[in-house]
Amino acid sequence: MEERLQKLISAAGICSRRHAEALLAEGKVTVNGAPAHVGDRADPDRDEVRVEGVLLRRQEKMVYLMLNKPRGVVTTLQDEKGRPTVADLVKDCGARVYPIGRLDMDSEGLLLLTNDGTLMQRLLHPSFAVDKTYRVVVAGAVGQAARRLAAVRALEDGTAIRPAQVEIIRRGGETAELEITIHEGKNRQIRRMCALCELHVKRLQRVQEHSLCLGGLPPGKWRYLTEEEITDLQQV
Repeated sequence: MEERLQKLISAAGICSRRHAEALLAEGKVTVNGAPAHVGDRADPDRDEVRVEGVLLRRQEKMVYLMLNKPRGVVTTLQDEKGRPTVADLVKDCGARVYPIGRLDMDSEGLLLLTNDGTLMQRLLHPSFAVDKTYRVVVAGAVGQAARRLAAVRALEDGTAIRPAQVEIIRRGGETAELEITIHEGKNRQIRRMCALCELHVKRLQRVQEHSLCLGGLPPGKWRYLTEEEITDLQQV
């Protein structure tokens, strides 16, 4: 469908409409090899539109999905060591998507992926502090584990963190299963908190992020987010 060029350029994320009009006026936009002007129209499915020589591509359909990342899979699109990646698991989703945040190779559970760069930056920005909840099996002196973990205010390098919410799910002998909710999501934060409390992490699974729950999604499988879930994330 034909659209005004300034609208197409803006929709592709190159610049604002006002800036696009300036580029048109300066003769920096061509359609099928011919200089274009302010007010000209084009169909991106039929016409070759170039901005300063760069081909304008139609804005990609936004894709949002949830993956249950298994252990042994790295949170990256490609790995120089040949290890399995999250990109391998979602390659049939219909778009090139990127993980929002990370789960280390030995961790598992809920991982969001999208090609919506705006939403990704918003969710990753420290000022929004999206809550993340984990089920964690620990070994060691577990008697006071919940109290000690909730009391951690800084990591081993001095990085300040907000208090975690910690609940004991079950306890037996020298192991316990905890539910831990954190707010910042620093690199390997829960493992570092546990190390400070002399607890060994045997299993770490993310089960919730903001209002999204992993539920019964099997390991290694993914699903698209619902419209309601997407809207809820966009309002964070």
